[in-house]
Amino acid sequence: MRVSEIVSCPEFSCQEMAQAAYALPPADVAPEAVRMVLIAEAPPADPVEGLYAGPGALHAATTLEAFRDAGLDIASIEELLARGIYLTTAVKCGKVGYAVPTQAIRACSRLLEQELALFPNVGAYLLMGDVAIRGFNEIARRATGRRVIPAGSTYKLRGAEYRYGEGRVYPSYLQAGKAFYIEKSKRQMIAEDLHSALAWLAGA
Repeated sequence: MRVSEIVSCPEFSCQEMAQAAYALPPADVAPEAVRMVLIAEAPPADPVEGLYAGPGALHAATTLEAFRDAGLDIASIEELLARGIYLTTAVKCGKVGYAVPTQAIRACSRLLEQELALFPNVGAYLLMGDVAIRGFNEIARRATGRRVIPAGSTYKLRGAEYRYGEGRVYPSYLQAGKAFYIEKSKRQMIAEDLHSALAWLAGA
């Protein structure tokens, strides 16, 4: 199954996003084999730097390093997929400027909801950064009337136990992009969060 052939944006109504950088994961995955979903922020402005653009692509490279920091011996995105780890973004168009507008997060959360519904056996959701947390909370509000991750600093929220359906939810920091190499304290916390999620799945 290719998610990019099943989920699509019908309107492209988010005028404050880089629609030319619109992307959904092109990977061919077996839905029932997906056990972990990592949700990053947005596709890069340049598609050659995306999560699925090869190990030398910036977002792919920093994601692989994050998993290696967490103790997973991994060399490619394909290896992550083979282990049941699926990667996607909370919004599907690239950013214009630094922030992602609330309207775009809300609109794209409906695409993300369709995407996540394809995977019946997810045991862990990694929410990498504020945009992913807000998008996931939009999904939870529609389904349950309340958010999964409470308001507050990610630093203070990390480590608590959050649930959505049968899965655990881990709020963390953005792993995709140049900031991963610069903000060393966040890199360490990302590694801890990934390690916790991997350990949870191993024992589940």
